[in-house]
Amino acid sequence: MSLMLSALMIVQVLSALAIIVLVLLQQGKGADMGSAFGTGSAGSLFGASGAANFLSRTTKWAAVVFFASTAGLAYVTHKGGNAPTLDTGVMQGYQAPADKSVPQAPGSAPVPAPAPQGDASVPAVPSVPAPAPTAPAKPDASVPQAPATSSQPAAPVKPATPAK
Repeated sequence: MSLMLSALMIVQVLSALAIIVLVLLQQGKGADMGSAFGTGSAGSLFGASGAANFLSRTTKWAAVVFFASTAGLAYVTHKGGNAPTLDTGVMQGYQAPADKSVPQAPGSAPVPAPAPQGDASVPAVPSVPAPAPTAPAKPDASVPQAPATSSQPAAPVKPATPAK
């Protein structure tokens, strides 16, 4: 299994490098404009238009090999066989903390964790009621306040009559 994985990985890397090189060798669509002004080279190793066909076909087959090796790597790595599954994720070495209490805000009094009762996956209702919220602090005089709202609705405004 390891030999197949290594072989597929080598094929994938080589096909990826081939795609990169082949794409960089190809000319863009507007590259033929230079030859009209005498700066382009009409002759090449593959003929006037043979290079474009050769490079584009070779790029196509390199992409086919790349996608086939990708599918092969996916199959070999995630094959549902008898082998134990290796956990190679981000959380591989994570150990849950032993203290399962809820973190408290700085400056607040710690609340003791209730004793587990019955099903541990369902949180228990705290036996001590939460402390009453304190009164809000006095507003700062340097901060402008919103205007007071009256409890009576505003008087309706009559639409203006056009002048005759």
